[in-house]
Amino acid sequence: MLIDRTMPLGSALTVTHASERGPRAFNADAFAVGRRTFVVADGVGDSAAAAEAAWAAARAAALLVDPVAAVLAARDALQVHTGDAVIVVAVARVEGGFDVAWAGDARAYGSDGAELVQLTSDHTVAEYFRARGIVAEARMEHVVTNTVRHATSENIGRAFTRAPRLALVSDGVYGPLGHNGIGAIMSGHASAERLVRAALYARGTDNATALVVS
Repeated sequence: MLIDRTMPLGSALTVTHASERGPRAFNADAFAVGRRTFVVADGVGDSAAAAEAAWAAARAAALLVDPVAAVLAARDALQVHTGDAVIVVAVARVEGGFDVAWAGDARAYGSDGAELVQLTSDHTVAEYFRARGIVAEARMEHVVTNTVRHATSENIGRAFTRAPRLALVSDGVYGPLGHNGIGAIMSGHASAERLVRAALYARGTDNATALVVS
């Protein structure tokens, strides 16, 4: 378990992050924290190349303080790697709130301690069909329609929240926990470690990574 606590904006924000390989051969998830930038990336596949791509993307994204530019920087960083990843980036505004950008199905959630809001919309075939009123098969949940390598300024997702708590998670966390499970943890003593441990306890079958800002 990888756990850290930092305070990138003086005493205004506390950050926790945690990552666990779970039953996979490789931990292809990654996280990174910049001065005001927070990142979770999930490598596509269960391989060393996927893990390298996720870490390269996360580290490149964390250097910038514009979330869309951060995703594009992650894309550029993958030009020297063979793997691919999905990513979600949040940047804390000095005046409060978070700007969010993403490519793929890594997610961001905002919480005020009472209500949890999913800020991102998955770039998957299932979500594409749901948005058009078509029932999607379960297997389509895992077929992504956008990744870091294919990100452009036009297809990157964007959101903003004033929620005081933010969670960035890979599908290995939100898959086994669901909206209600994440909401229950974010309403209490929220931490990345609690999210990851709960996902594994719920018999998650993937890498599990979370980053919580509060």
